[in-house]
Amino acid sequence: MSKVETAKGILEMSALRDTDRDRYLACLLTPALRRDAVASLYAFNAEIARIRDLVREPLPGEVRLQYWRDLLAGAAHGSTEANPIAAALLETIRQHQLPLTALTAMIEARLFDLYDDPMETTGMFEGYAGETAAALIQLVSLVLDPKAAADAATIAGHAGVAQAIAGSLLLMPVHRARGQLYLPLEILSAVGLDRDGFLVGDDKPRISAAIEAFAGLGLDHLRKARHGGPLPKSLVPAYLPVALSETVLIRARKAGWAVFDGDLREPQWRRQLRLLRATLIGRF
Repeated sequence: MSKVETAKGILEMSALRDTDRDRYLACLLTPALRRDAVASLYAFNAEIARIRDLVREPLPGEVRLQYWRDLLAGAAHGSTEANPIAAALLETIRQHQLPLTALTAMIEARLFDLYDDPMETTGMFEGYAGETAAALIQLVSLVLDPKAAADAATIAGHAGVAQAIAGSLLLMPVHRARGQLYLPLEILSAVGLDRDGFLVGDDKPRISAAIEAFAGLGLDHLRKARHGGPLPKSLVPAYLPVALSETVLIRARKAGWAVFDGDLREPQWRRQLRLLRATLIGRF
């Protein structure tokens, strides 16, 4: 590995540590020969996932997403030397022959984040999760072991939905403050709520029922992922972040409306131990 490649790897890991701590920790438990490539995918994901945090209006967010579209299409203006994440992503795509369609779909899915339109149905949420969290798991799997990745696509799909629901529950206080809603209207309607009633937060029993149902959906997908067949040892690092989802989902189901005010995460030292345990036993 050249000094330039080493420097890029350090920059990617540093950026990831600041933007997605859990995936950064998972990277540290990834085989060294694949670590930089995995970090580049995680850093790219973090960049497009946090755009809503960086802009006040949708249009500047769409401009940022367009940069990544242009990059994948080979139409980006200027050198990628000023953007080590972009340079590393292109190198990872080239080395591992990753499908551009999956990466482009990840970008397109993030358009939803820029606006305050609600998720209409659970199917709509599952589609969003499939193009974001599940796609990321599958792309990392392709870096780790392309042959095994193809056989584990269904596992990745369910695991990604579970992880996306856990992430949405963690961010629910932030989303609520913005007027965003990732919890499907279909679930709200089933418990007698609408979008505004949920965001106002007064009807605690119904809100708790909706959150319990949403968390239960995540646990159901996690169960399906775990029972989807044996996961090859080579792919375990791709699923390490998923190992943190179960505790979040269980805590959310118990907390109900209180997720608006609290933090569902375990202390960081417990999360690190959970990742290490998943690595040692080869299960998420």
